[in-house]
Amino acid sequence: GAAVAAAVGTKQALIGIVLTIVVYGLVNKVISDAATEYGLTVALFSRSMFGRVGASLATLIFAATAIYYFVFEGSIIGVALQSQFGGNLKIWYLVVCLYSIPLVLRGVARWLDKLNGFLLPFYLVGMVTAVVWAAVKYGHGTEFLNVAPAVPLPLPGWLMAFCSYMGVWVLMMYTMDFARLGKREDKKFNGWVTFGPVFYLGTFLFSGLVGIYLANTVPLDKASGFGEAGAAVAIVKLMGVLGVVLILITQTRINSANLYLASSNLEAFVARVTGLRVNRGVWVVVAATICYVLMVWGQVLTYLLKALAYQGVFVTAWVAIALVHIFRMRRTGRPIEFRPLRVPAVNPGGLLAWVISVGVGIYLISADGLDPRLVILAPIITVLLAASLYLASLHSASE
Repeated sequence: GAAVAAAVGTKQALIGIVLTIVVYGLVNKVISDAATEYGLTVALFSRSMFGRVGASLATLIFAATAIYYFVFEGSIIGVALQSQFGGNLKIWYLVVCLYSIPLVLRGVARWLDKLNGFLLPFYLVGMVTAVVWAAVKYGHGTEFLNVAPAVPLPLPGWLMAFCSYMGVWVLMMYTMDFARLGKREDKKFNGWVTFGPVFYLGTFLFSGLVGIYLANTVPLDKASGFGEAGAAVAIVKLMGVLGVVLILITQTRINSANLYLASSNLEAFVARVTGLRVNRGVWVVVAATICYVLMVWGQVLTYLLKALAYQGVFVTAWVAIALVHIFRMRRTGRPIEFRPLRVPAVNPGGLLAWVISVGVGIYLISADGLDPRLVILAPIITVLLAASLYLASLHSASE
């Protein structure tokens, strides 16, 4: 929220965030309902769209994206710890990876849901405390609502903000892998609250406003910036040890999910490609090790931002095709087939729609000399193209 507001201005950012909440809420409602109904992971659901080979690619991209997000969120914890206690940042990164491993070993149903439920009230109280503390110490004006764009914008700021949040559409994949564990009698509640609009109202609007307020209220040096790391430094500077505790709570809640999904999808990918089946605990350690290597790698954030931009194209195209697939299954009443011997190695219609739309999206974000408006709109163009191509392939196959 703070980073987007710094780029497009607060008011335009908030419009974009509200639009994002509506779209995220509705899309995840559909995916949550389907996941509860069919009980399928991203890996199994992808088989019915792309075949066995395409499904393996989907799990690899999902695992890599979850790893990259662990690196981002874990780095924030490391920066917060160093900001308060000093020391070598690489050691703090190691601490983050080591304490995360036992949190994930016991899985979701027996532990992670309970951990997140326990931490939620502390997160809410901590965020409110940070805002009140900042208001008392630095003033409680409304200047943060009037932040102007840093440079002239090629497109409406709200549209740029919306496209920025499309880079996190991997949360739709998170929804599928978690919502499949829900009970059928909780389908409506989970669709509207747990994974739907109510969740994103808090996730994007509440936390976004807090981030914007803190980044524009607590004095920061230029090195801290307006990104998530800057907001973390602001909280630690404001609250000291209590700020570190708040950062640990907020980041552990999401990072436990990141590491869990990274390990489970690595397990699924390797099992599908090589036939090797190893306990998920091993993959938790492997994923955490990969995360640590990336965290201490020089220039890592630059490379990760580029990688996430490319992977974001893969993910948004996957979501578009998944939505079309779900609506088709509901309209025709056909069951979703995912059994290995009942699906082909390659489903050409789905895989071609995915590959072509991804190719166009990557070209738009990486080619030199393109109109900057096309670069910004790349996620929307990718989604529309993926959905259209998959619809066309389904129509052609039914004739």
